[in-house]
This record gives sequence, structure tokens and C-alpha cells, in this order.
Amino acid sequence: MEITCKTLEDTEKLAQKFALAVKDKGAFVSLYGQIGAGKTAFVKLVAKALNVKERVTSPSFVILNEYKSGKLPIYHFDLYRLENEGVKTILDELREYSEGKILTFVEWAEFSQDEIPFNHIKINVEYVDNCNLNSCQLIPPRPLRERVGVRGTVSRNSSEGYKHDARKYSFEAFGQENIKIIEGLK
Repeated sequence: MEITCKTLEDTEKLAQKFALAVKDKGAFVSLYGQIGAGKTAFVKLVAKALNVKERVTSPSFVILNEYKSGKLPIYHFDLYRLENEGVKTILDELREYSEGKILTFVEWAEFSQDEIPFNHIKINVEYVDNCNLNSCQLIPPRPLRERVGVRGTVSRNSSEGYKHDARKYSFEAFGQENIKIIEGLK
């Protein structure tokens, strides 16, 4: 299933729907996409929807961030900086964080050496060009960036004002419970 979000507000609505769908049972989510595509931004918005009080940041340099103040514990891995041997050292943790009423996100899951648990949700985040020839790329105004802690670019079109680049979220579910979660996003 694919969902295109044209604005940050669209992405926030999608994150709220996703949070509502996983809040009772949790899920294991593998995230794919280019650098800066919006993987961490999506995690931040889901965490916000689940009332996480901690500051949600990218785990790129620490491998794992834990957030326990929300409606369910969130574990946020980033495998980008791990080499093959490094990934092997955390495979048991990945399996452990796939069980129970928790929400686990794994960014750069393609580096997991196909060790992602069978029952999981795969989300691929892609840029969608919503600019036209009269648009230019600008750094978003500070208050807009800080609203959810998202860095990136926005398009400015004189008739539309500022708007974030669009993103396409492709969802694939493995396991019956996860299929139900994804179907609930429609």
C-alpha cells in the first residue's frame, strides 16, 4: 500500500493513524529510504502521537534510542553506521525488541543481513517532487522546522506559500496482526 503525503500536516495525520493502530499491541517496523527522506521525522511524529515526552532524535551515532514515557515503549535503532560485524553483535537485541507490547523502529534495515523478524512492517520513505519550474528550494523558516524538529527543504511558490516536499510512504506487512495495522491506515 502506498500513501503520498503532500505536506508535513499530511505526514502528521498519517503518523497519528499509525500510532493509533499500534498503540495497543506494538509492532516491529523496518524503515527504508535515502538519507534525509524522512525516516526519523516519521518516528518523531509517531512518538509525538503516542505522547512521548523525551526529545526524539536520530540514533545514528548511538545505534539505539529508548523512549519510555509514552503510551508504550519505543525503541529506535539505526543500522547505518554498523558494518557487517557490528550488525551481528545486535541481532539478538533486534529479535528481543520484536516481542511484547513495544514499538520498535529500525532505520536502515537493509543492513540487517535479512535478520529482521518475520512479523514486521516495512515502510519505505521516498521523496516526491512537488515543485514546479517557478519553485525554488529554501530552508524552512525556523518555527516551522522546530515544530516537530524536522530539518529539510521546502518549496516556495508565490500562489501557495511554503510547503514541505511531498513524501511517498510504501507499506508492506508480514504477519496477520501487521496486515490489520496496515489495512487500518487506508
